[in-house]
Order: sequence, then C-alpha cells, then structure tokens
Amino acid sequence: MSKVVTFGEIMLRLSTEKYLRFSQSKNFSATYGGGEFNVAVSLANYGIDAEFVTRLPENEIGECALKEMRKMKVNTNNVIFGGDRLGIYFLETGSGNRGSNVVYDLQTAPSHRLKKVLLIGKKSLKVKRGFTLAESRQPFQKTQRKNV
Repeated sequence: MSKVVTFGEIMLRLSTEKYLRFSQSKNFSATYGGGEFNVAVSLANYGIDAEFVTRLPENEIGECALKEMRKMKVNTNNVIFGGDRLGIYFLETGSGNRGSNVVYDLQTAPSHRLKKVLLIGKKSLKVKRGFTLAESRQPFQKTQRKNV
C-alpha cells in the first residue's frame, strides 16, 4: 500500500457559535485544521497511510494539536517541536446572504520559521510556501495549456 506525506501547518481555528459575528460572540469553539493536515485526515479516513510533517510549539497547545493528529489516525513520526505559538485563524460563519469571514494570525507560527527544505530519503527539495510535493512511480508528464 502507498503512503502519502503532507508537509504544512496545522492551525488552531476559533469559530463563533450560532452564526454570530465576531463583535457579537462571547465564546469561540476551538478545532484544528489547515489545508495539508485536512488532506492527511481525509486520506487516513479512506484507509491510506498518511503522514503529516510540521513543526509545533513546545507547549500545551502544541501537545493538543499533536493529540488531534493522532486521534485522526495521521502518522506524526516526523513532527518536530520548536517555537512559541501555533498559527491561529478566526472564523465567522456566514448566514443567509452574509458570507463567512476569516482572519488569520500566523506570522509568529513555528512552521513559518521552519527552514523550507524537505528531506525525502537522500534527496532534499527546497519548498516554497503553498507548494505541494507529490511523488509517483510514474514519470512526470508536462501538461500544456490550450488556448480556447
């Protein structure tokens, strides 16, 4: 069976309850997410061996994020610890004609200071933010955009 490794940031999501706006809410619901982590969770739900590589802060919030990954059956063998904070984003869920609103706070997140080099076996690949790596036994085929 194949294994998929995702590389990115897990974030703490603080959501308003009952479609309230930020200014109306006194309580926020806390969950964990992030694009690459969400992909790893989805793959694990389909029975695919999924690993998430990230950097977490060395504190109770980092430990909670690690427990969430494990609870979702995502491999955490290569998670490293460092830094002081986890990236946070705030979600105001839309209602009716009002769309959702998201505010990010991630400049001091530990994975933003992580050296952007990923080691795969004996190969090292430079990684830029927002870049997704994929490895396949099939040769890479260049796709050409056709003008319509």
